[in-house]
Amino acid sequence: MPDFFIYFAGGMQQPDKPVLPVNLYTFLFVLLGLVCTAGLFVPLMDNDSAHHANIALHMYLTGDYVNLIDNGTDYLDKPHLHFWLAAWSYELFGVTGFAYKLPSFLLTIFGVYAVYRLAKSLYNAETGRLAALIIASAVSYILATNDVRMDAILTAMIAVAAWQLTDLLLFKKWINVVGAALGLALAFSTKGAIGVLLPGLFVIILAWSRREFLSVLGLKWWLLLLLFFIFISPVLYCYYLQFNLHPEKIIRGKDHIDGIRFILFNQSTERFSGGMGDTLKQDYFFFIHTFLWVFAPWSFLAYIALYNGLLNLKKQISGSAAILVFIFFLLLVSFSGFKLPHYLNSCFPFAAVFTAGFLVRSAGQSVLMKRFFRLQLILTLLMLLAVAILNFWAFQVNSYWILAGVILLLSLYIHFIRSSLMHTLAKAVSLSVAAVILSFFLLNTNFYPQLLNYQGGNRLAAEINGKVETQNIFFWPGSNSASFDFYTKSIRREYREGEEKKGGKIWLVYYPKDTVSIRESGLVLMNTITIKDYEITKLDMQFLNPGKRESVCSSIMLSAIQP
Repeated sequence: MPDFFIYFAGGMQQPDKPVLPVNLYTFLFVLLGLVCTAGLFVPLMDNDSAHHANIALHMYLTGDYVNLIDNGTDYLDKPHLHFWLAAWSYELFGVTGFAYKLPSFLLTIFGVYAVYRLAKSLYNAETGRLAALIIASAVSYILATNDVRMDAILTAMIAVAAWQLTDLLLFKKWINVVGAALGLALAFSTKGAIGVLLPGLFVIILAWSRREFLSVLGLKWWLLLLLFFIFISPVLYCYYLQFNLHPEKIIRGKDHIDGIRFILFNQSTERFSGGMGDTLKQDYFFFIHTFLWVFAPWSFLAYIALYNGLLNLKKQISGSAAILVFIFFLLLVSFSGFKLPHYLNSCFPFAAVFTAGFLVRSAGQSVLMKRFFRLQLILTLLMLLAVAILNFWAFQVNSYWILAGVILLLSLYIHFIRSSLMHTLAKAVSLSVAAVILSFFLLNTNFYPQLLNYQGGNRLAAEINGKVETQNIFFWPGSNSASFDFYTKSIRREYREGEEKKGGKIWLVYYPKDTVSIRESGLVLMNTITIKDYEITKLDMQFLNPGKRESVCSSIMLSAIQP
């Protein structure tokens, strides 16, 4: 047994009092909600976030909610739900980053509630509140409300499905049949089969551990399966219309695409087998160490809880399913051919549940709680140090109201460290959440807004707003900027030879790498607008260093084509 885990091992007993008072839970949830809300107003980042926003934008601009179109080509990778929600939000609020992010944010809140209900059903209300607070303050869970992809909705719907399936198994109510089918369908309609696999495996293990396996073969469960297919039928029908009826379409070098088969079976298997790329394929420990930061500040406690849970697996019927699903998913993605940090978000509901269960059971062990307090204090100080470097060196805070907020939240963090009115576990939990709140307050009000000033696409769009007609703008072949398309509320159009001869003033968007080929084409450019540009999703120390930043920046340019 490793010394680290021996140090944190110990007997379990129920706490004499709640981990936190209910009003303190409420206070911390409100603060988390406020700092996440600030992130809704940060511009969209290029790559996935702005890319997905543009697929929804195509729906909104064309009225075509059946076909998924990415830069004029058919998009096969993900189902429709995320894009539908964003497009409907554009209808209500206009085409803004806020409108794109809002549906994911609202469902994230519901996902936190679902984790509370799941842990409450498995353990008790106190464990439910703590599990909800843990997932709500996990770093990557909050990041998903700002850098919005499918993961916020997927994680929330996995939590909803697991909660409803658990209640159906435990309480056997008809309402949970509908709730479970809807949760599974929404998870599937967000990112495919993985949204069904995890909650489905969870309830199977739970039923097996409670010796109720045969109950999942009853009438209610067959009705659940029928409702699930009814609920996902709009997505299946859209895939049928877009791909099955058009065998001539070529996706990744293949024609005769069976869209229904792809989304039911192949979408997840292609990604895990490396069929969509081989990012970090050979790093089998990638998700093991990545979990340390994506689930921070709870990751070490989660690993300790996991280790303890494995030692006592037969004794912990309530937590065994969450533990085994977490291990299964970690192994699954670790041996997949395509690895990205946000994949781990899908297992957060289960990690939050077994971590909270472990902490509540351990609360009566004073020596153990002191160790946890020291561990969380060290981790949060390191987190705050990293955030301080980003916000007081790389991108200096230049607002008095932000400084005032930092002082207030730092005071709250120090209060939780020094408080003599709170028991040790309460202090460990509270200072952890306070550190996350302070960190994301700075990130969402200072770091990201300043960082996005170096993303050229959105800044170029702001520069030409009201000055250039978007229907006259073309991209040089091979170049694109998702953020430019989104903030000009336009569908990308690629330049074709002779476009300038059709009449009207034509503008060209391009990058320094394109200048040679543009010159060789014989085009004469004029009235050039140049904006600094950097791929902000791939930060390095040279860019973060204020003294070297300008030297590593490129540019994005817009020029008029001389007729």
